[in-house]
Order: sequence, then structure tokens, then C-alpha cells
Amino acid sequence: MTRMTPSEAFVETLAANGVTDTFGIMGSAFMDAMDIFAPAGIRLIPVVHEQGAAHMADGYARVSGRHGVVIGQNGPGISNCVTAIAAAFWAHSPVVIVTPQTGSGSIGLGGFQEANQLPMFEEFTKYQGEVNNENRMAELTMRCFDRAMSEMGPTQLNIPRDRFYGDIDVNIPTPMRVDRGAGGEDSLNQAADLLAEAEFPVMISGGGVVMGDAMAECVELAERLGCPVVNSYLHNDSFPASHPQWCGPLGYQGSKAAMKLISQADVVLALGTRLGPFGTLPQHGLEYWPEDAKIIQVDADHKMLGLVKPISVGIAGDAGAAAQALTARLADRELACDATKEARAQRTADEKAAWEAELDEWIHEKDDFSLEAIEEAKDIPGDWLHPRQVLRELEKAMPPRVMVSTDIGNINSVANSYLRFEEPRSFFAAMSWGNCGYALPTIIGAKCAAPDRPAVSYAGDGAWAMSMVEVMTAVRHNIPVTAVVFHNRQWGAEKKNQVDFYGRRFVAGELDGNENYADIAIAMGAKGVRVDKIDNVGAALTDAIDAQMNRGETTVIEIMCTQELGDPFRRDALTKPVRHLDKYKDFV
Repeated sequence: MTRMTPSEAFVETLAANGVTDTFGIMGSAFMDAMDIFAPAGIRLIPVVHEQGAAHMADGYARVSGRHGVVIGQNGPGISNCVTAIAAAFWAHSPVVIVTPQTGSGSIGLGGFQEANQLPMFEEFTKYQGEVNNENRMAELTMRCFDRAMSEMGPTQLNIPRDRFYGDIDVNIPTPMRVDRGAGGEDSLNQAADLLAEAEFPVMISGGGVVMGDAMAECVELAERLGCPVVNSYLHNDSFPASHPQWCGPLGYQGSKAAMKLISQADVVLALGTRLGPFGTLPQHGLEYWPEDAKIIQVDADHKMLGLVKPISVGIAGDAGAAAQALTARLADRELACDATKEARAQRTADEKAAWEAELDEWIHEKDDFSLEAIEEAKDIPGDWLHPRQVLRELEKAMPPRVMVSTDIGNINSVANSYLRFEEPRSFFAAMSWGNCGYALPTIIGAKCAAPDRPAVSYAGDGAWAMSMVEVMTAVRHNIPVTAVVFHNRQWGAEKKNQVDFYGRRFVAGELDGNENYADIAIAMGAKGVRVDKIDNVGAALTDAIDAQMNRGETTVIEIMCTQELGDPFRRDALTKPVRHLDKYKDFV
């Protein structure tokens, strides 16, 4: 036991967990602990808004595989983090949010910045610890860090501000990490038998492959099976895109090749994925999920097994360990799919080639939308850039080892078809939470964790306006990133619904001011580039990456896009309107 203050116990426990970076805004509620961050080797990176801080902690955790830590002032500083912690929850990120609270002696009196902070995060945390006795500071702090890793998600450490003070006797606990293992012997044997009998197996490589650093094991198993491999939704970094068996992502704006191939499967191996409902919706007019196929699902959380899709075998285990165990079981067995391996490889190559050719030519949408009338009314140049052309050029210019974050929105969703990666921990999206303002702060956090890797964010102009102030954080604290802004002057995803369901009656969807986001970036201390010619898109990204990696400069690339819209974001969520009152009868 060592004599120390609770603030010292808190900071020493952070240090024991290898914490070197935290994100937030300074506040009196935790200033005694913050005062000794520096001698403990901990940097507090101050942000412009606390939501950005929590997104940065998320990006940091997703790249590093270690904890991301966010802290702020009690009350409004903490409530500002709720949206970003929800995004981290759905990304399974080990983010620890430290929530200093009103002093314990005045709780319930309605004091300054008082709030009941535990219920705010109850739905979006795996564990909540509250230091109601300063002697438990180290114990509860360590438990939050341990549970964030073992439960694969955010945890909350709530500390009344007076609990940082005093003198206590403390042992700093040792971090505990759980070895997950491959799963049960019976379920692994059953899965191996199904795979051995499969004539057209298909693998879904999911987020568990990324989080478990299991790409090598995934590739080895896929090569033994000779099967097409598709990415689960928004996990495009779960299998190397250069591999001949890679077919692209399922889900919204995913790969037609992936969808056509999985539709032929007799056995699907879902490796490290919960098979979320949004990642298996019909797309491109294809009802691709193979209803008659046998499904083998591997997930570290047993509660996910069979939750969304009926399965034949469920394996509660680590994706990498399970893949390794299955490979060992299949190594010396004769597989039914061995005889058709070459034909399956050719079919895979043909579907991929057809999809790539379609992407090359896909520069006009097929919806009923009068671009000419809109452009004439707004005096928009007719030669501005089609979003798909832009995304293809950006794809071609992406540097090796790039990390990309995408915001929510029409163009960013279409980017799902064009983002390809060679290594895990490269692609970050808000997952099922789908909040705007995600991409820029998340990529800043990712860059902080991996300064040797190029970092790029994608956002539409609507989402960009929600978080663009964090450009100042990147500039102030020398965390250089490249931000691409698709400037099409509209909330495109919802506007598409007004096209398809509401007779092109556009309400509240227009963002048609005269904003120049390149100039705004310059005013914040970054470089700003406006691009309105297709031949300049790739060069702009290449120059920005050079400035980021070689001169430590942040660049905002503003790309002037046409207002063409992609597939509706939620075709399943709307129906044609019905009106009963006479004054609304024409609004159908």
C-alpha cells in the first residue's frame, strides 16, 4: 500500500493502462488530477467541442486497439459527449469516458452544472463505475478500463468532484485481459463438417476480424476453402482488397459482385460479425441473402449468435482463434468444394470485373430528378462533378496504408462501393448510430494513434458544418489530416426520399448558401483547396497527403458536386403518403 491522493491514484491507474493521450476540455471538476497528467506521461488534447473529443477517443481506440479516453467538465461538458459515445458503442470501441460530477455534498440541491450523469450513458456503455468512496478510486478506475476491453465497448467512470481530494492508502491494480479462445469443440466440429460438405461456400469477414487483428487467419481459412470473401457492412478493411478472393462489402451501396456471389452460397461462414439488419438489406434491386443456405456464425459475444439471422451453427469465440481452429480441422480433409475451386474462382473474377466496369461507367443516376431545372434555378455550373466520378478518382489516388473515416449522408454512403483497404484498422464509420459530424474528429483521433499513416475524412457539406471547427484542433496540436468535403448544397439522403415519396416537394433539404469551405479552412489555419474539375481531384488528394505526411499540414479539399442522388437510404422505412383532409389532398 502506498500513501497518495485520490487524484494520484486515478492518474497512476491511467498510466498502468498505458494511457498517453486523452481528449476533452479542461474543467474545474477534475483540475486536481489534470494538474499531474504531464509528469505521468499523459497528454490532454483540448478540443473545440466535447462531442469531437469523444469521437477522437473512438478513432484512437479503433486504430490502436487500446483504450480511447475522453474527459470533460461536469454537466454540459459531459452531456455533449452522449452522441459520440453512442457511436463508439455501436463500433465496439473500448472508450472510457470519465465524467466528473457535482460534489457529493451538494447532489440534489440543483447546483451549478448539476446533472444525473449515469442515466445519460446507461444505454451506450457496457459498464458504469461510480466512485462514491475515494478509497475505491484505483479499483473502480481499473475496472472501467478492464471492462472496456473485455466487453468490447465504452465504459463510464463517474467521479464526484470532491472525491479527487484527501489522502488514501492504495495498491494500483494490474490490468486484466481476457483470452477469448476459439469456441466450443462441438460447435467447431459441426462447423467444419458443414464447410467440408459445402459446394459453394462464401465467407463474410466482419468487424471481429479487424478488432481481433485476425486478417492473416481469415485469409488462410479463405484460401483453404477457395471461397469468395465479402466484407460485412462498413468493415471494408476486414480482408485485403488486392486478394483475388475479395469481393467487396455487403449492405447499403455495397458491391454487386459480393451480393451476387453470396446469393449462390449453400454455406455461409459469418466470421466475426453480428449480421446486423442494416448490413443485409436488399440493395441495387437485389434480394441477395441466401435464405436456404446453412449459416455458421462466429462472434465473441454469444448474445449475437442467431439474433438477426437464423443460423445452423453458432460459435462463441474470437474470430482469429476460430478461423485457425477451423483451418486445422479442414487441413487434411477432402472438401466437396475442392473439385469446383477453379470454376468458383473464375465466377468470382467475372462478377468482380463486371462490377468494376459498371462503376467505371456509372456517372448518371437513374432517378426521376430534374437536374437541369435545379441547376438553372441556382445558377450552378453544368460541368460540376458527379459524385461517383469524384469517388472513383479519390479511390485511384489513395496512398498505401491510408485510414479513411466517412460521415453519414448520400455521397458518403455511395463511397462504400469505392473504399478498398489492404490492412485492418483502416476504415471508420458511425456504424448503426449513423450520426452526422462523425468523420473529421474521428480521423483526428486515429491520426493521433497512428501518426505514421495517412489520414483522410469524407463528409458532405451538411455533416461537415457540424464538426468543421475541429480543424482548429488538428492545426493547434499538430495532428495533420486531410478532409474531403463534398459540396452539393443539400441534405441528399433525405432529399432522395422527397423525390421518391413526396412528389419532389423539397422542404428543409437545401443548403444553398454561398459558403466557401476552402476559405473557411484557411481562416482556421489549414490549407484550403476548391476543386471543380474532375482532372484535379486525384492531384488535390495527392498534394494534400504530401502536405500531411511531409510538412505536417492539414488540408480541406472542397469538391463542388452536382446534386444527383443515389439509391434511397431507407427504402424500407417509408411508404407512399395517404392524406384524408381536403387541404392536404394534393400532397400525395
